[in-house]
Amino acid sequence: MDFLFIIIILIMSVVVHEVSHGYAALALGDPTAKYQGRLTLNPIPHLDMVGSIFVPLIGYFLGGFIIGWAKPVPFNPYNLRSAKWGEAIVAIAGPLSNIALAVIFGLIIRFASDFGFLSQSFLSLASFVVLINIILAIFNLIPIPPLDGSKILFTFLPYRWQHLRQSLERYGLILVFVFIFLLWQVMSPVVSFFFTSLTGVAL
Repeated sequence: MDFLFIIIILIMSVVVHEVSHGYAALALGDPTAKYQGRLTLNPIPHLDMVGSIFVPLIGYFLGGFIIGWAKPVPFNPYNLRSAKWGEAIVAIAGPLSNIALAVIFGLIIRFASDFGFLSQSFLSLASFVVLINIILAIFNLIPIPPLDGSKILFTFLPYRWQHLRQSLERYGLILVFVFIFLLWQVMSPVVSFFFTSLTGVAL
């Protein structure tokens, strides 16, 4: 049962993440996501069989962390009003939405004693929301293509280094899987730190 709730929370969290990208792009003048029906919290248009189903299943049954992603929300960088910063703004919107969810539910847990009507079951679900959204935020800020962190990094790189982008994008998905299955344990203490800081409860 926990697994079912975790998957539901993960899917809705990555949907919020992607919709945030779409609204950021729309605010900057690009309606691509709107025209393609991606500015919706309905998870169906956003689901990616590998990132939304396959990878979380592997993570769960291998006894590790559960991570995943949805189909990237499309946007046209040439439509953005800010040619230099537009892509980075759209990119950071996704992780910021996950941070916002983690903060909101983390504060609910921290001040749960002030809300006597909150059940232990709800607090358990809220803990999953906080944990999953912290993981999503950190994961997506890793500067490996196609993750959001890479788009933010490339915005700050001098133009003469932009050729590195094509090279990294060519092998980006492989590097993402290497990170997920081999290097993620390095980030576990960071996740634990933010979880405890937000909730006041040890992970």
